[in-house]
Amino acid sequence: MEDFINRVAQSALTSLNLEELIHPGERVVYDIKENLFHGLMLREKDFREFIKTHDWSQYDGKNVAIICSADAIVPTWAYMLLASKLQNHAHRYVFGTLEALDQELFHEAIAAINAEDFRDAKVVVKGCGTIPVPTYAYVAIMQKLLPVTSSIMYGEPCSTVPLYKRPKVQA
Repeated sequence: MEDFINRVAQSALTSLNLEELIHPGERVVYDIKENLFHGLMLREKDFREFIKTHDWSQYDGKNVAIICSADAIVPTWAYMLLASKLQNHAHRYVFGTLEALDQELFHEAIAAINAEDFRDAKVVVKGCGTIPVPTYAYVAIMQKLLPVTSSIMYGEPCSTVPLYKRPKVQA
């Protein structure tokens, strides 16, 4: 009987799975519309009372997108006040949609990568997974890795799409 050789396992390829980089904390939306007076405007006295009495621990370790889904008058300081309370509870918070939150989380994760760990490596950026990875994360990882890698591919180690190969230096 012939032994099978796993050439993928023996290759010099380095796999990079972007979905493993993102913070696992739950993503939630905080809609300031719930604090509006008659759905139209924010009243400072009421809002400050809410800020003082709200249970902020429910955001512990979570990632929070702060929005206002109502067409209302909300002063900028209100969002800043919310941020001051989320600071000691949430892992990350942003003003914007869940998509903006994900972008910030991927930006943070990719910024934390030490590019030197990929110096002269042949990297395969995994393309399929259980968590959808937005296109901007793939573009950001290219920006991070292009200066140091010898090649970058997309897909799975057994089936890749070549994207970049460092030109050979002419002697």
